[in-house]
Amino acid sequence: MELNDDQLLRYSRHILLPDVGVAGQACISDAAVLIVGAGGLGCPVALYLGASGVGRLLLADGDTVDLTNLQRQIGHATSAIGENKADSLARSVRAINPEIEVRPIRERLDDRMLREAVERVDLVVDATDNFATRHAINRACVRLGKPLVSGAAIGFSGQLAVFDAHRADSPCYHCLFPDQIDEPEMRCADAGVFSPLVGIIGAMQAMEALKYLARVGEVRVGKLLLWDGLQSEARVVKVPRDPACPVCGPRQAG
Repeated sequence: MELNDDQLLRYSRHILLPDVGVAGQACISDAAVLIVGAGGLGCPVALYLGASGVGRLLLADGDTVDLTNLQRQIGHATSAIGENKADSLARSVRAINPEIEVRPIRERLDDRMLREAVERVDLVVDATDNFATRHAINRACVRLGKPLVSGAAIGFSGQLAVFDAHRADSPCYHCLFPDQIDEPEMRCADAGVFSPLVGIIGAMQAMEALKYLARVGEVRVGKLLLWDGLQSEARVVKVPRDPACPVCGPRQAG
């Protein structure tokens, strides 16, 4: 797309970056992104992608805003308590950037709805907090060939990974975390979470998404970043593709 004068001014600090420029910003403004989860991770992701001019954002969450969310979910105000999270976050994004399209999806996505939503976008951000949903998102992204930016945060620890079905050497989420029935999981409601942690991981997710869309830098495909908030240290682990993976293995072989 061709940027108008207002867009050239609004996104000028991106355009000044030689690696981004007008062409990179135009790619961002042309893009559509699905963010699944409008909580601690989804809030900073949506706010940064919206502020950065991603042309169309789909925000999916069937939950409502609760008082306990406000300690870390910066896209929701106290006045939004009881409101659907997708609606509340969409309003916050529009307040920052009214010229982009923001569509709230006010329900938990079943497999059919998830496939339909993934099919309509260029990239998916997983900002959820449970393994079942993460695996469902991964399956849809692999099936439809869409890149996936995954994040997780609990306590003082965070994780970040990018999976790209277009790349033959890219693992998928299942390669990293095989789907196991009755897999135990910890959630913020049970274990707690340090409020800036979700901002750190969410901002990293937004950065990886924007880099992918603008085609700049090295996107963190095939690597898992582990963030230790207590020590303020990061560790990066290489994640190989599992050739026997039941989700992405057949795709790669075919």
